[in-house]
Amino acid sequence: MPESKTSEILKKIRKVEIKTRRLVNTIFSGEYHSSYKGRGMEFDEVRSYSYGDDVRNIDWNVTARANEPYVKLFREERELISMILFDASASNDFGSSVIKGEVAAEISSLFAFSAVQNNDKVGLIIFTSEVEKYIPPSKGRNHVLKIIREILFFETKNKGTNIKSAFEYLNKVMKKKSVVFLISDLIDNGYESILKLTSKKHDIAAIKITDRREVEFPNVGLVQLEDTETGEVLLLDTNSKKWLKEIREKEERQIENIKKTLTKTKVKFINLFTDENYFDQLVFYFKKNS
Repeated sequence: MPESKTSEILKKIRKVEIKTRRLVNTIFSGEYHSSYKGRGMEFDEVRSYSYGDDVRNIDWNVTARANEPYVKLFREERELISMILFDASASNDFGSSVIKGEVAAEISSLFAFSAVQNNDKVGLIIFTSEVEKYIPPSKGRNHVLKIIREILFFETKNKGTNIKSAFEYLNKVMKKKSVVFLISDLIDNGYESILKLTSKKHDIAAIKITDRREVEFPNVGLVQLEDTETGEVLLLDTNSKKWLKEIREKEERQIENIKKTLTKTKVKFINLFTDENYFDQLVFYFKKNS
């Protein structure tokens, strides 16, 4: 790789790190931590049964060997595992003022540095119409910088979106309970069943990234638009009030359908626009859900 290109990559990674670390250190880390403080219990040891112990905790294998009752003791799990599911489909490249993919990268970095701040592990799955990159959960600043580098500069093979395949892959590689952040524009279908299955084991939050120009158009006459994922080209008349109304209604229906799907599957939903202060929105959301 040319030296100038390497320097440019490092500069961009550093810029994202400075911005997101500052936000984590000043306002976000506490909200993130308190939202996921219920981390479940893990087995610690066994001891002899005492009067009043919950009989459901009796370890029958040890009891049989010892010829007297023993109970399992549990302790709170201190380590949280976070997984970022990053939608890198071609629609991520769209942006009227800020590229959707760059906003998604900053939000991913925010979650990654928040995990490290709390001494938790964080991993990454980059997906399009298939899973294209997996980084297993680990700790530390260097690990987070690796995640940021992949999110910013990973070159995908496909353009489409398949949320179902991303969660199928997650369920194969993640056996321990985790906090899962799905970062996507959620323009896809057929993933309700896998979300329902996955949410029984993992805590899932879906963060939808939307550019304002995907739902609102200035009056500029005839425009030619191309779907970045399918390549379909459409000629549209932005003077048409009827067409603008149809676009707004279509977006409202889409949001409503997403909300219904996520409510059914017990997945948290955050709808973010790239022209708004999305960090404030995230902090507000986590405060509300802590």
